[in-house]
Amino acid sequence: MNPSDAIQPVSAPSVRAASSNAVEARQPPVIYHILLELGREPGAHPFGDRQHVYHLYLPLLEDRRIDAEAWKLSRALCRVRRQRPGEPEASGLILHGAGGNWYFDYPGTAADESGFRLQNERFTVGEYVSIREDDDRLHTFQVVSIKAL
Repeated sequence: MNPSDAIQPVSAPSVRAASSNAVEARQPPVIYHILLELGREPGAHPFGDRQHVYHLYLPLLEDRRIDAEAWKLSRALCRVRRQRPGEPEASGLILHGAGGNWYFDYPGTAADESGFRLQNERFTVGEYVSIREDDDRLHTFQVVSIKAL
């Protein structure tokens, strides 16, 4: 991968919100880099796989759940990068769908992926989240780091 191909998160533009007496400036949402690694799976990955990873770029609430309101203000910054052994890296957008579901849209492919109940998950180091990958199977990933950008 060329350094110029990497997703470079940036600050979202400032948004103005009306208050009861005046118009106040709202701070741009903080975008977090969340690194997920494949957890243990029977058979092919009994110890997990540190090379099968997702990089998520999302705004989070104080309790570490996805901030859907901040996402609306910073959609273009909410990105996903998927890396799997033996495959080229895939990059796309993180979208919010019907019923509060979150999914990963990879432009130019028909195979989107979805998070299982990501709207309820707390992204805390050591916790697990599930993603339905393009093989239509649910895989468990461990949160290994979270950093504000």
